[in-house]
This record gives sequence, C-alpha cells and structure tokens, in this order.
Amino acid sequence: MKKNSEINRRDFFKKASLTTASLAGLPILARASNSLKINEFPKEQIIVFQGDSITDAGRNRSRYYANDAGGLGYGYVFQIVAELLGSNPSKDLKCYNRGISGNKVYQLADRWEDDCLNLKPDVLSILIGVNDFWHKLNGNYDGTPDIYNTDLRKLLDRTKKEYPSIKLILGEPFAVKGGSAITQKWESEFYAYQDQAKKIAEDYNAVFIPLQKIFDDSLKIAPVSYWCPDGVHPSIAGAYLMKNGWLEAFSQLYD
Repeated sequence: MKKNSEINRRDFFKKASLTTASLAGLPILARASNSLKINEFPKEQIIVFQGDSITDAGRNRSRYYANDAGGLGYGYVFQIVAELLGSNPSKDLKCYNRGISGNKVYQLADRWEDDCLNLKPDVLSILIGVNDFWHKLNGNYDGTPDIYNTDLRKLLDRTKKEYPSIKLILGEPFAVKGGSAITQKWESEFYAYQDQAKKIAEDYNAVFIPLQKIFDDSLKIAPVSYWCPDGVHPSIAGAYLMKNGWLEAFSQLYD
C-alpha cells in the first residue's frame, strides 16, 4: 500500500512539473496575479469599462455606483476590479462597468454622455466589435469594417476633446476557434475588424490588448470549451485570461 502511494505521489509531482513547464510558454496564462501588482499610478483614478455582453457579463444595471459588486457583472471586469482594489487599498480607485449586451459602436455613441463622459474617467477601457460583425450574419445590421473604424474614431475623438489627457485601453475583438458560434465566415471576414482595432489603438496612443493571441495560446493548454465555449463569451477561466491581459496593459499606461 505504501509503495503504491509513493508511486501515485511521484506521478502527481511529475504531472505538475509538466504542466508548469507548459504554462511557462504562455505568459498571460502563467503569470501569477501577485506579479501584476500595480503601484505606480496616481491616487483617486476613475476607471470606466465599456463594451458589449463580454464586458456587461450579467451586471445589475440598477447598481451603478463605483465598485459595486453587483454592478460589475461576473466577467473579466469583476476580476480586474477585485485585483486592483485588493492590491491597492490606499489608491481610492473608482471603477465602473457600463458594458451593455448586444451593443455595437454606434450604440456606445448613443449613450456616451451618461455612460462615459459624465463619469469623468481618467482611464477608459473599451472592448467592442464582435457584434458589429456578428449581427451582420443574422441580418440585423449592415455594418462593415470601415463603418466600425469610422464610428470608433468618432467616439474617441469626442472623448479626447472632452478629456485630452485620458488614458485609453483598447481590447481586440476576438473569436476563439472551435467555439460553437464560430463559423467559416468568422475566420474569413472577422479579422478585418481586428486589424482596424489595432490601427485605431496605434493612432490614438491606446494600449492594445491582443486578446485573439491570448485565447489562441490558451488552446495549447485546454480546449475552447474550457476557456470560451461559444468562441465569443469567455468562461470564468477565460475571464481570468482577460484580466491578466488587461492588468498588463494597465501597467503600460504608467511606464
């Protein structure tokens, strides 16, 4: 009995070692939260998260005050805010989630005064674009990558005019291969939207989060069903990847 127990123990540590070695090749996945503590940013920062259902993540929209758990949803925003508040109790951060499921860029613009500008953000994080493509497939929208580009630039121009010193984080819209919602059309057409998002980030001096690569790399460790079952909406584990990617982007704002 003792011999079998010892063999099982050795097998366990061998497997654990192999997993650690595999993770080492995936910086976003392997990086521990403790190594992402952010200390070099000013106090009393207001951070606003904007986007669609990926950002919304089932938040209670009636709970609209800063740092309200119910108002942050159960996705990547909640995980980010938990990390920031827990690691920086002296900073007096105020974090708001204003993502709304189903939104496209022009719908962000329709509510921008109340859901962004009036909050007076120091940092604005936007993840938008999946619906600008997805809703074309069911005939509910007639957008194009050029329209996405134009609409998002107008939105950022409007924001920069109001708050010239605002710091921007722009997440890459993503589609995880193998997800139940991802068809050949996504693989052949969606990436034009990603190209536009990356170019916009460059032009507006926004820190860009390469979410497509983050999720593509994660598939080397576990299947799409673990990270993002439909290819669009991340699981808890997928939200963790997004959280680490966002924190890395946030740290670059204050380099």
